[in-house]
Amino acid sequence: QVQLVESGGGLVQAGGSLRLSCAASGRTFSTYGMGWFRQAPGKEREFVAAISRSGVNSRYADSVKGRFTISRDNAKNTVYLQMNSLKPEDTAVYYCAADLDNTYFHTVPPPYEFDDWGQGTQVTVSS
Repeated sequence: QVQLVESGGGLVQAGGSLRLSCAASGRTFSTYGMGWFRQAPGKEREFVAAISRSGVNSRYADSVKGRFTISRDNAKNTVYLQMNSLKPEDTAVYYCAADLDNTYFHTVPPPYEFDDWGQGTQVTVSS
């Protein structure tokens, strides 16, 4: 089992940037893949980005390609989500998640593929 704690959310104007962090503990960080999801009020949780355990492979939702970048620092047990050119429609609670069986993300992974989740951090983008 993995414990995950997100940070870095907040209020930002459209066009601005935020960097989310997710600190992991409990199992050797470099042995599992990580993902970011988000959930807006009244909507289902949706995939944002994922990165393999080594960091060489990543996937993005079409809605964030070219604006968001996922990265990880296995020495610091942390995964990041750099969000640039933010839009009001990016407003949501952002969750990080651990895929304990992952070695490589061949396709966009569904939420049920992930085993452990953080508590979420709110991102609000004003117009």
